[in-house]
Amino acid sequence: MRIGVFGGSFDPIHQGHLILAEQCREQADLDAVWFVPCALSPHKEQGAQGTDRQRIEMIELAIAGHPTFQLARIEIDRGGVSYTVDTLKAIRELHADDELFLLLGADSLDSFDTWREPSEICQLATPLVVNRPGAKQIDLSVFEKYVDSKRYESFCSQSIVSPLIDIQSRQIRDKVSNQQSIRYLAPRAVEKYIETQKLYCQK
Repeated sequence: MRIGVFGGSFDPIHQGHLILAEQCREQADLDAVWFVPCALSPHKEQGAQGTDRQRIEMIELAIAGHPTFQLARIEIDRGGVSYTVDTLKAIRELHADDELFLLLGADSLDSFDTWREPSEICQLATPLVVNRPGAKQIDLSVFEKYVDSKRYESFCSQSIVSPLIDIQSRQIRDKVSNQQSIRYLAPRAVEKYIETQKLYCQK
């Protein structure tokens, strides 16, 4: 199997996440995309505003009915700071014969050198990098020093073209806090969940 691993806070999950995942699934011929909500992000000073349960339930609502989108609780169940390399190692142990792909926004490339064990990440999974609005043109050379020339060429061949949907979870949280509409920014089921749970109401 070809498994796409898509990590993040998903606080909340929104249409931009889903479009990115679908474009990667189709263009990279993935058999599955795993949405992996983090326990604690090493890249954010503050933890998620939504609880683990709430973020999980919103992901489940958002991907319901998609035959190849799945929720993976690996990082939530492990707890503590969620490092991508640890997650990929855990998946590799259980899926030794499968090919792993790491779904990334282009903005992640700027900080990739600071991630824990970037070389190991590049050995465990092939990055699928999707550009985002406001980001400079994708430059995959950040990976070049971590892999041999053949593997680097394979990274460069994985080109993902996606509509540039500029939606951020923080934007949704701010809109809810300011009693503004989030219609069409998140799936309708997620929008209603946020409303009934009274999520993000306080600044």
